[in-house]
Amino acid sequence: MTQTTTLYCYVHPNRPTNLRCNRCERPICASCAVRTPTGYRCRECVREQKKVFDTALWYDYVLAFVVAAAGSGLASLLVYLVSMFFYGLFVLILAPGAGVTIGRVVRRLIRNRQSRTLYLTASAGVIAGGLPMLLFLGLPSLTIVFAGGMGTIFTLLPLIWQVVYLFMAVPAAYSQIAGIRIG
Repeated sequence: MTQTTTLYCYVHPNRPTNLRCNRCERPICASCAVRTPTGYRCRECVREQKKVFDTALWYDYVLAFVVAAAGSGLASLLVYLVSMFFYGLFVLILAPGAGVTIGRVVRRLIRNRQSRTLYLTASAGVIAGGLPMLLFLGLPSLTIVFAGGMGTIFTLLPLIWQVVYLFMAVPAAYSQIAGIRIG
């Protein structure tokens, strides 16, 4: 007759478990287990593994933000011109393309170094680059609308297209910088 010893989670000593981290072999309960492509790991091992993949240098954050903001500022101006002189529906094509282009340029400049915070910094740069145009269009448009001025929807259209641009460009840039491939 074999006798099995009951294992307890190293984080929650009152929870019995049969699961072990496949890296450090410590017993872990279901709430502490993180599923990875190679099996279940404890949160500590997953956190240590992520540190290995954070390769960004301090200046990558500055570079990513500035380049993304400048690119987004140019794209935002282009969105304004397209929405004023052509049909705003072209923004639906322009915005993701601009986001992809910004993302590829940033990724090349940071030499494919990685960090989740770096990707978020570049995304914040895309947003910051679009903010001046939002303010430039938003304040006068909203003033006219609230003052009961002419054609409210037509007054707000350039502002709406800027918001559409940001909603489409930011995830496109993030996916390019992070190296996410869809399809």
